[in-house]
Amino acid sequence: MRQLRLGMNIDHVATVRNARGGVHPDPLRAAQIAIEAGADGITAHLREDRRHIRDDDIARLKTALRHPLNLEMAATAEMFALALEFAPNACCLVPERRAELTTEGGLDVAGQLAHLTPYGARLRQGGIRVSLFIDAAPEQIEAASRAGADIVELHTGRFCEAAIAGHEDERQSELARLTDAAAHAHRLGLEVHAGHGITYDTVGAIAAIPEIVELNIGHFIVGEALFVGFDRAVRQMKGLMERARERLAS
Repeated sequence: MRQLRLGMNIDHVATVRNARGGVHPDPLRAAQIAIEAGADGITAHLREDRRHIRDDDIARLKTALRHPLNLEMAATAEMFALALEFAPNACCLVPERRAELTTEGGLDVAGQLAHLTPYGARLRQGGIRVSLFIDAAPEQIEAASRAGADIVELHTGRFCEAAIAGHEDERQSELARLTDAAAHAHRLGLEVHAGHGITYDTVGAIAAIPEIVELNIGHFIVGEALFVGFDRAVRQMKGLMERARERLAS
């Protein structure tokens, strides 16, 4: 059975910091606590408007961490220059609109193949793994493979929203789409990750998809940490992931 890694997204620690300015709470400290609590890597989204993570956060994370750093970013010239400067372990290309509260859907790789392929090639030449954040659709998975991506990260938001709302038919339908997409991506030689909207209540079903090897989770853990502490919130999520994999193996 494949190991299932937890990538801890620390964006919203920076959101709290930026609400008043200054340096507290420090995203680097959150990253270090998350690693000690069992996270396998750190994810941070450097947005065009710098609404949470800032350039110096990425520089400090890259210098201080010994675990993988996954930089989420839009496919723009500015972000590619910064990625090559910071040299994270991986870059996950995501769609980005300044007006959105959070990422609203997957990247349209099929419609932007000519634009994305050379950017991915430049990143790989710099020793950076290339991930594409996509919806669980066959045409997007196949386009990601043609673009030369190393990884696809499947957007789990619709599944999580349906589960939380109690819409069982939609939940089952979305879970089937994710399951089929993960298997399809794996057959094409892509490493499969997943993320967006995952909670304690929704992680088990996603973690039980055998082809998925990494979950990137942030907002829920940061929110839960307000009540139980950062260490405990991370450990609880990692434990739920591990128990789902144990059940799958039994």
